[in-house]
Amino acid sequence: MGQNSLVRRTVSKAGRFRRNAEGFRAVRTDAKTRHSTPHALEKLMKIGIIGAGNIGGNLTRRLTALGHQVSVANSRGPATLKELVDETGATAVTVGEAARGAEVVVVTVPFKNVPDLPAGLFDGAADGFAVIDTCNYYPRVRDGRIAAVEEGLTESRWTEQHLGHPVVKAFNGTFAADIVDRPRPAGDPGRLALPVAGDDEAAKKTVRALIDELGFDSVDAGGIDDSWRQQPDTPVYGLRAGTEAVVTALAEASPERTADFRG
Repeated sequence: MGQNSLVRRTVSKAGRFRRNAEGFRAVRTDAKTRHSTPHALEKLMKIGIIGAGNIGGNLTRRLTALGHQVSVANSRGPATLKELVDETGATAVTVGEAARGAEVVVVTVPFKNVPDLPAGLFDGAADGFAVIDTCNYYPRVRDGRIAAVEEGLTESRWTEQHLGHPVVKAFNGTFAADIVDRPRPAGDPGRLALPVAGDDEAAKKTVRALIDELGFDSVDAGGIDDSWRQQPDTPVYGLRAGTEAVVTALAEASPERTADFRG
């Protein structure tokens, strides 16, 4: 979600992790034990980022700063990414090259453009790679009406079908500036939490570990068919809060799309 997002909500006071009746699981590691927890990254990774807008650009900044090897692509070609590359040390590539050797691939493009991504997008990716989907459906301001989504298919399930690979939905309701400006160490009472949904538990574990390293807690929001709980205009979308508030917001979500987000 970019800085000029349609929905802005703020809730204060981070809470301790817990499991509630809805089954959402929040994870916050202790600073002293971070590297021995199941959600800690064990190595630096090769990461491909497809899309260099607000979210893609700031993830490139943070992930390169953490030491990961980042390849970044956009629809206009590598030459247009010179400024971001000079700033971060990332490698500019074509969209078709972004996933080569990657252990994590971030797809952060306009929702309507997902079907236009090239065939064989993930050819050459590392074994067991994870795909992060940050995309949101904005039918009235950008994407137009997409029938399958209007008829009840979750946004990430639609994206997954076009990509031909399971995805993990994350960062879609995160303010882009927060990725750079609001990371906090584990245990900090001001640490924000992000919802994460996906069917592939191994991929979800990798993504949650990456979120932890970036300086945020995470909440397991269920599978992709549950990811409507973090779509635009739900209580958790744009929420700047800790784990307890995120768990509560997920539980309070309604599957009914609001009028502003129907095509």
